[in-house]
Amino acid sequence: MQKNILGNTKLEVTPVGLGVLTVGQTQLNLSLNEGASVLRYALESGINFLDTAQYYKTYPYMKQALKGTNFEPVIASKCLSPSYSDMKEAIEEARRELDRDVIDIFLMHEVRNDPDFSNRVGAWEYLNEAKIKGLVNAIGISTHHVDVAEKMVNIPECDILFPIINFRSMGIRRGFNPGTKEDMAAAIKKNADEGKGVFAMKVFGGGNLTGHYLEALDYVTSLKGISSMMIGFGYKHEIDRIIEYVEGTIDKNYSPDIKDKKIHIDAGDCEGCGACIQRCPNKALRFNTDGLAEMDYKACLTCGYCAPVCPVRAIILF
Repeated sequence: MQKNILGNTKLEVTPVGLGVLTVGQTQLNLSLNEGASVLRYALESGINFLDTAQYYKTYPYMKQALKGTNFEPVIASKCLSPSYSDMKEAIEEARRELDRDVIDIFLMHEVRNDPDFSNRVGAWEYLNEAKIKGLVNAIGISTHHVDVAEKMVNIPECDILFPIINFRSMGIRRGFNPGTKEDMAAAIKKNADEGKGVFAMKVFGGGNLTGHYLEALDYVTSLKGISSMMIGFGYKHEIDRIIEYVEGTIDKNYSPDIKDKKIHIDAGDCEGCGACIQRCPNKALRFNTDGLAEMDYKACLTCGYCAPVCPVRAIILF
């Protein structure tokens, strides 16, 4: 499979990477051997780019998948904490759990509108220090926010931008309001023009656009400045299809079977705003005892009306 260089980092990545979150406990919750088997299959199929995060708890899957192989994938990880000490521990944890001296890419996870970046100055300080020490090769941020992506254009220390982008603008934010795919695409291009490596997330809008498989992929691959798309795979046949897409051999009428997929609420992202509860036509959503949205699967019709109104892309389909 061809490889693209991530901005000025010299890191070479395949046009599609594997988001390891999907196999972990917050989504499919596969056994260690099952999840590692999926990851290894992706590596054997030619994918060389893996994305994870401290929060995902998926390092064991990755270590198991790489055990006894000669694969040297590009690995990206992330940390949510704003502090210097916590970022230091997050990087040490990744190095220890993955048995790697150097982590290729390490990011501040889910940076939101101002003053979030400034409030995480300690974490950013350690990321820069870790890069100088050679513990990581490239640093940057992941974000759902157009305004944050625009801000990174003028942060010279930022090597990597990992933004959300999809053809329906699902989950894209600007400040406290919805953002647009057009604005995010413009921010992506500006970052790429400044030499920053860009790889995209949520191409399928958290799975909600999977039924529009080719349209979703075609849109993101048409954008200027994106070197790779990070997609969550839980099954080997999904990897087969994305390889066919990248290689241009996929059936032009292909549409995945999604009848067995279910809508889930990611409690780590949900902010309890209630927008999905108000939108659901079948009253299948409600608040739980923690004030977050939860699904009544007996009432859910999997219509997908709830997902577009979620401001933080907490509603996923898998």
